[in-house]
Amino acid sequence: MKSITIADVAKHANVSKSTVSQYLNKRYEHMGEETRRRIEQAIKELGYQPNIIARSLKQKSTSTIGVIVANILHAFSTQVIRAIEDTCHEKDFHIIVCNADDDPDKEKKYIDMLRAKQVDGLIIFPTGGNRELYERMVSEKYPVVFVDRSVPEIPVPSIMLDNYKAAKIAVQHFVEKGYKRIGIITTSIIRNVTPRIERLNGFKKALQENNLPIVQEYIKSLDPHQIREGLKEMLSLEEPPQAILAGNDFVLAEILKYAKEHQIQIPLDLALIGIDDVSFASFYNPPLTTIAQPTFEMGKRAAELLLQKIQGTDVKEEGNIYRFEPKLIVRDSC
Repeated sequence: MKSITIADVAKHANVSKSTVSQYLNKRYEHMGEETRRRIEQAIKELGYQPNIIARSLKQKSTSTIGVIVANILHAFSTQVIRAIEDTCHEKDFHIIVCNADDDPDKEKKYIDMLRAKQVDGLIIFPTGGNRELYERMVSEKYPVVFVDRSVPEIPVPSIMLDNYKAAKIAVQHFVEKGYKRIGIITTSIIRNVTPRIERLNGFKKALQENNLPIVQEYIKSLDPHQIREGLKEMLSLEEPPQAILAGNDFVLAEILKYAKEHQIQIPLDLALIGIDDVSFASFYNPPLTTIAQPTFEMGKRAAELLLQKIQGTDVKEEGNIYRFEPKLIVRDSC
């Protein structure tokens, strides 16, 4: 079956090929409403499908970006992806989402694959384990933006929460509620993942500012499968913590499971605050006090920055970290 071409559409609509091309590229400035209507009708009647590959080669752009998340199961990741997609959709860009599972090898494969597909740029939640690859993209001036994490000495703009402030807000709220024995559990810091390190440091600083001791037994950074056992150890101490800050949504979920299994009443037996305002926080029993990240604003800013870089706009950002404000949402778990 003969494929339909721009020439066929032009003939059917009684316009020039260049007019059809302008229509397809949404350049309507000098095009009358009647002409647009005829071209639209011709495309519909003929079943014309633009040759995306040919257009990409001609324009030297695929109008596509790649998004590589560290772990797509995090509520934060999915919310940011949605904001990126919304922003790109408005600019007629498509996104391809890949999940690295916090694995540098997997991350590298996705970076190589997406670049082979000639995506115009990448938004990466970096594992931190591919420094040479990040450096090469920087030296090639390939458009890249980091989200949630930064990589020391890699001059890529990073969209991040003010993690120090997030932890300090939580500790301050615990203190105002009268708690003095305060703990924190984060996921593993073996790879020096930025937000985890920063939240731990912010937590310790806040304890010092409130003249509270830093008790090492109340501080744990664990792989997800170790969290419940770590919590058990913490709560089995002679003087267990009265309150715990969950470093992210994974940790929060594990603490809630453990509490349910062991009839621990929140907040009577254990006060709890989680960083990340998970979807079930407001209707969990009791409703959960959380530190919310402005995920939509963060995703939108990441997409806008990347699109500016792709379009060659002079972006004053090399090495800059864009910090976003956390917000305490007070409910009943503390």
